[in-house]
Amino acid sequence: MEMTFPWLTALVVWPLVGAAAVALPGLVRGRRGSAVGAGLAKATALGAALVEVVLLAGVFTAFDAGAAAEFQLAETVPWIPQIGASYALAVDGVSLLLVALAVVLVPLVLLAAWREQGDNGVALRRFTVLVLILESLMVAVFAARDVFLFYVLFEAVLIPAYFLIGGFGQGPERRRAAVKFLMYSLAGGLVMLAAVIALYFQVPADPATGLRPEDAFLTANLTGLELDPVVGRLLFVGFFVAFAIKAPMVPVHTWLPDVAGNATPGTSTLLICVLDKIGTFGMLTLCLPLFPEASRWAAPLVIGLAVVSVLYGAFAAIGQTDLLRMIGWTSVSHFGFIILGIFTFTELGTAGSAFMMLNHGLATGALFLSAGFLIARHPSRSQVILDYSGLRTVTPVLAGTFLVAGLATLSLPGLATFVSEIMVLVGAYGDSPGWAIAAIPGVVLAAIYILLTYQKIFTGDVADGLDELRDIGPRERLVAAPLVAGLLVLGFVPQLALDYVDAPATQAVATLETATGGPDAAASADDAAGDGAADETGAEGATAEGND
Repeated sequence: MEMTFPWLTALVVWPLVGAAAVALPGLVRGRRGSAVGAGLAKATALGAALVEVVLLAGVFTAFDAGAAAEFQLAETVPWIPQIGASYALAVDGVSLLLVALAVVLVPLVLLAAWREQGDNGVALRRFTVLVLILESLMVAVFAARDVFLFYVLFEAVLIPAYFLIGGFGQGPERRRAAVKFLMYSLAGGLVMLAAVIALYFQVPADPATGLRPEDAFLTANLTGLELDPVVGRLLFVGFFVAFAIKAPMVPVHTWLPDVAGNATPGTSTLLICVLDKIGTFGMLTLCLPLFPEASRWAAPLVIGLAVVSVLYGAFAAIGQTDLLRMIGWTSVSHFGFIILGIFTFTELGTAGSAFMMLNHGLATGALFLSAGFLIARHPSRSQVILDYSGLRTVTPVLAGTFLVAGLATLSLPGLATFVSEIMVLVGAYGDSPGWAIAAIPGVVLAAIYILLTYQKIFTGDVADGLDELRDIGPRERLVAAPLVAGLLVLGFVPQLALDYVDAPATQAVATLETATGGPDAAASADDAAGDGAADETGAEGATAEGND
């Protein structure tokens, strides 16, 4: 389909325009008129975010859901031709849903944080500018179809995220948490950079000029490269480590609970519900198609670590006393399910993982934001679970919102997360029944940590000093309503989202099977590597070839 309007570039650029519109009046006015500046900043930022939602509707209109496996709305312009880098954007069904998740959550986060900075116009402008910049980068990274561009955006998102955690967090250790987040992410990014550079040199050069194509980094051009098994596995490790840190996955997960406990609930919503999906998205859209043999070779270890993440994250969540840290640990567990589905290489499991990326964002976003409403009402803004009790009768709408979000987190039938989690487990059972069975206790543990938390906070006698708390008002209900509605609608009509993820999942699995020749390909590659020395003699070389 011929492009008549650059929808994806518009989605990337518009939040930056909004950020400039928020920042410029403050630069002119300085610190004078703080209260007026705060109101203007909030209104401008929210307006920009809502216009972005309108642009998103245009993208969905232009996107052909019947061809969701194809990358559509493509825009490709040479960027740094000397190194083969292009400004290339396009979306398939999976990336479009993740773009939509980012675009929908941003105005809800801005509404939820409406009163966090009070009348401090300077602080509020900085906060909203950072949120809009982060939105632009998140949209761009999910739409990037050039590996070099993807890497640049993968690193660039760290800048606004770091300042949102360290500069606007509400925990006593927010600066330490911000630095820890940055160090982990930079370490993964450096490993990935080495792999990106090495991958470039695997692209065949023109024999006449010795130069590589000006669009060498396009993912379409890198897919299907004939890589030496050892080289392919090293490159896979370079990418996967960066994605595992971002996801996050045990054992490189420890930054996430610290961030969840010290950032604002809105910041945690954007980081954990959207930004961390870059990790699982990268595994699905880069690791599998670029390094199919290495992906199959690494799958047993990755699946094992994914199941460890499911169980360890769930047990850790049960033991938490801090409400926001508890929610952070639930995400460690649920990211384990997502990774499990991806690396079982079944159509059902892969589609379930892609669907779960969306559902996790809705459910955990609702949980973080409702927890934020609760904490904002406490006289000392306590995050300690045991400082609350009996609020079901005091704040019934807030209690109901928290309960629905919690039930979605534990995958109650009738809510969207149930469908995706079942798809992952059934798909995993078809490939690795032992690991699928081992992951099932994670579902039971989720019921324990959610229902225990709800019981402690909302049932029993009302805690001292909390009997006069007000319930959530119209603004906060406007934040919660779309998330709850999304969980209910996708729970009863999951096909609305599955139409966008089924075809990409089928194609991803088919591409991997074609490239590797099936589940036994990794073992065959190991046999070939072990028989390499024998290839130097004709008889032994022929024997090895016959065995393969």
